[in-house]
Parts: sequence; structure tokens; C-alpha cells
Amino acid sequence: MKMKGWVYTKMPVYTFKDLDTNEIFDVNIRMSELDDYKKEFPTHERYFDEAPMVVSGTGVKSDSGFNEVLTKISEAHPESPLADRHLRKSIKQAKTDRIVKEWRKKSGN
Repeated sequence: MKMKGWVYTKMPVYTFKDLDTNEIFDVNIRMSELDDYKKEFPTHERYFDEAPMVVSGTGVKSDSGFNEVLTKISEAHPESPLADRHLRKSIKQAKTDRIVKEWRKKSGN
């Protein structure tokens, strides 16, 4: 890992296969140098040993740390829409909240 100022940069690792020897190996080069490498070594072909990861478009998945933060915010603001999605409520509290919402809707509050 190289340090450039305060930002850590790491060169990508490309996997190649030598078409003459069928040897598979990794090369650490900058992305900008990839085309030059291919021209210099025409018998080296990019090799992918597994299918690339596909990200689903069904939504964003949060990790447990972020979910914990959302829960704490929900606890601080129990009437918010965020609390409706992230706050775990007891059955009694859920029924009470539903009744209060219905009453507010009927009374116009």
C-alpha cells in the first residue's frame, strides 16, 4: 500500500493467463498502464476465474452498525417515520400507536 498525502492508494491486481504456457498469474500495475502492458505482452490475456459480482437493484442493504444508529435515532424520535421502520415496539405499544394515529386522522390533528 502506498501513502500519498493522507490518502492510501493501492494498485489494482490484474489476473492474466499466458496463452503459450497456460500459466495463470497476477500483475500489480496501474490502470493507466494496463493498455501498455497488453501491447508489450500480446500472449498475456486477462483471466477471470469466476463470474463478476452482480449488484442487485432491489434496494440498499445496511450493515448492523448503521442499523443500530437508525434504531437509536428512532428511539429519540418515536413519532417519526424512521421510528415506524426501525424501532422495535411491543405489541401493546404498536396497538396504542395505531389507535392514536387513527384518532389523529379522524380528528384532523
